[in-house]
Amino acid sequence: QSRTSRQTRVGTPEQKLHDLGYEGSDEFGLFPQDIIIPADAASYMLRVTQFIDQLLVSYYRMEPYYSCTKPEDIVGHLVIGLAPHTSGGIVGRVIGISHVSGCYAHPLFHAAKRRNCDGDEDSIMMLLDGLLNFSRWFLPSTRGGLMDAPLVLTMHLKADEVDKEAMNLDTLDEYPEEFYNAAMQEKMPSSIEGMMVSLKKFEAFNGTVMGIGYTHKTGNINDGVTVSAYKTIGTMQEKIEKQLGLAEIIRAVDQNDVAARVLNSHFLPDIYGNFRAFFSQEFRCTKCNTKYRRIPLSGKCRKCGSSSINLTIHKASIVKY
Repeated sequence: QSRTSRQTRVGTPEQKLHDLGYEGSDEFGLFPQDIIIPADAASYMLRVTQFIDQLLVSYYRMEPYYSCTKPEDIVGHLVIGLAPHTSGGIVGRVIGISHVSGCYAHPLFHAAKRRNCDGDEDSIMMLLDGLLNFSRWFLPSTRGGLMDAPLVLTMHLKADEVDKEAMNLDTLDEYPEEFYNAAMQEKMPSSIEGMMVSLKKFEAFNGTVMGIGYTHKTGNINDGVTVSAYKTIGTMQEKIEKQLGLAEIIRAVDQNDVAARVLNSHFLPDIYGNFRAFFSQEFRCTKCNTKYRRIPLSGKCRKCGSSSINLTIHKASIVKY
């Protein structure tokens, strides 16, 4: 289970955590819709709240809502979690700030966004930002125009309505000896379901998803890897070499199978799609924003006469492979 504790770990005073509904003085089980955000995100969200307050005062003639002056003031406020390329958001609450470039949240929160806890990109927005600065009139009518907008908003997370994969989460504090024996004998996972306690079983027995176990204590959530290697490694070639190098040293992995999967399910489809987009792209006049299927023979915009007509698909998206 995602867990948090004192101020030294998530930057939130103990009393503030108690005010947010957490009990105890050492370790707290994370509520399903509470999240811990990166420090960079908190700084950015601070500026968002200041913009929203200015919008409320200057445009709507209302009192400011947030009145935040420092990143820590974001704690306790509601946000919308929205996975990229989807249209269904879920309400969450910020309860802390970490120095990790990632969003700490309950597995069910990620599942509600149709995401796994496997390093995918994630996004949050202040709840009031999503409510004030949103309209279907703002969205493009073109294909994909409805993506990345909270067309649907889930207010209350229900465990029985998320992807069943998340309900297979293991909740044991420690594994029985029979588990390790079965692993040595390479038995099918289905054959040991009886000795394991999945989140589905736990929730059915206890009526809650709070209080699930974990196998290893963590002294400080900021002490591990803080940035995904995928963001720090430069070229695509280096990324693939690192991935295949990892497959080579893990005994449970067939490196040839990994290479085939990378090529067939990632590389080739991306290359095909990028080439298709590049060679069928539109051209845009940077002065008046008029778009053309083909560049005019004169090389100038027929509407404003400007010769500044640019590609709409960046070269970098093609040459990266």
